[in-house]
Amino acid sequence: MGDCQKGIHLSPRSLGRLIPLLLLLPLSPTLSSSLPDHPVRVGADVLLEKRLSVVRGKRIGLITNQSGRTSSGEHILDALLRRGIHVTALFAPEHGIRGTGEAGEAVADSIDAITHIPIYSLYGRNRKPTPSMLAGVDMLLYDIQDVGARFYTYVSTLGLCMEAAAGKGVPIVVLDRPDPLGGLLTDGPLLPDSLRSFVGKFPLPVVYALTAGELAEMANGEGWLTGGVRADLTVIPMEGWTRAMRWDDTGLRWSPPSPNIRTPQAALVYTATCYLEATNVSEGRGTESPFQIIGAPFVDGRDPDGLLSLSHPGAVLVRDTVFTPASSKFSGEKCSGVRIDFIMSDSLRPVRIGLRILSLLKKTCKDSFMVDRAGLSHLLGDPEALGLIVRGESPDAISARWEPALAAFRVRASMYHIYPER
Repeated sequence: MGDCQKGIHLSPRSLGRLIPLLLLLPLSPTLSSSLPDHPVRVGADVLLEKRLSVVRGKRIGLITNQSGRTSSGEHILDALLRRGIHVTALFAPEHGIRGTGEAGEAVADSIDAITHIPIYSLYGRNRKPTPSMLAGVDMLLYDIQDVGARFYTYVSTLGLCMEAAAGKGVPIVVLDRPDPLGGLLTDGPLLPDSLRSFVGKFPLPVVYALTAGELAEMANGEGWLTGGVRADLTVIPMEGWTRAMRWDDTGLRWSPPSPNIRTPQAALVYTATCYLEATNVSEGRGTESPFQIIGAPFVDGRDPDGLLSLSHPGAVLVRDTVFTPASSKFSGEKCSGVRIDFIMSDSLRPVRIGLRILSLLKKTCKDSFMVDRAGLSHLLGDPEALGLIVRGESPDAISARWEPALAAFRVRASMYHIYPER
């Protein structure tokens, strides 16, 4: 398959057309001859079928990865080129244009070997498109599947691209997609200004219940972009999506937006287990179920007073497991831990569960369990939480401190809702 530095190679198709390799990855679905009947039509579908005039005659800079697909599974790049749309630049977020790079791995600029379209990395030397990258671009087009978590860096990439577009006087269009966590669940502390970074650009809760399009509208409307700039923003909404929908209700295939968010369930559990990245406990990288399998050599996964006690009927299913990561923390070492699955419900509070995980590990593993305080603060967005956990404060009491700000956020965010509740 090669890497991004070798470009996107093209391969023959039935009518002599050529398809970018983006469509030929093992994770790519087989394209059908006719469009399936889906309850939800993503923004890419709507653009291509009803609003192609938005991009017709423009030089397009496309911000995407392997998750930018129509309901039939066709990649947005292929769909645009097939319709004669002039794509002059590709912009790659974290994990690269194909989504194969590991977390934190720098992505290099490259040139597509066949189309000669430049691929600019937004996760290397530059995090924001530079004026020279936008020199031949009339419009930026964003089409990436989000996971609904503040610390997932595609949200930051979207914001930085909006800022770059505003600075250059270039309009930006967001092709909207479902929030896999739905449009009703919010949880976690709002990120204070002092903790803003690339893993948290905006003052959002950890779980924010907004689509990428809604989030872009809110960032624009609330003056969250650096310097208070406003992008010339257009959102192409989905058709058929409602806030109460779970991913399985959409009829859409899941195309993993990054190597370790392999399923919608992983995206949900990620909001409770990502904090382990700031600890010496494995968050499951190097296993078949990243973020759903957690543990370490010093963890007892069968301790009924330990992680197994996270189980809650109708909301959280926890099973003990033994695993040996093939990479990342404890690579090649036998670890004990648990596998976690969530059931989406009105009572589910994944960030609170994340606090319980940290609290249980501190209680049962004692000094063997170590936490990078700064790293945890940037992920969680609450610099006082670790100290409260160490002092024995309950997760419920810690999370109760967030509720007034979270309630105010829900009201404010509702002003930017594009889609109905049901």
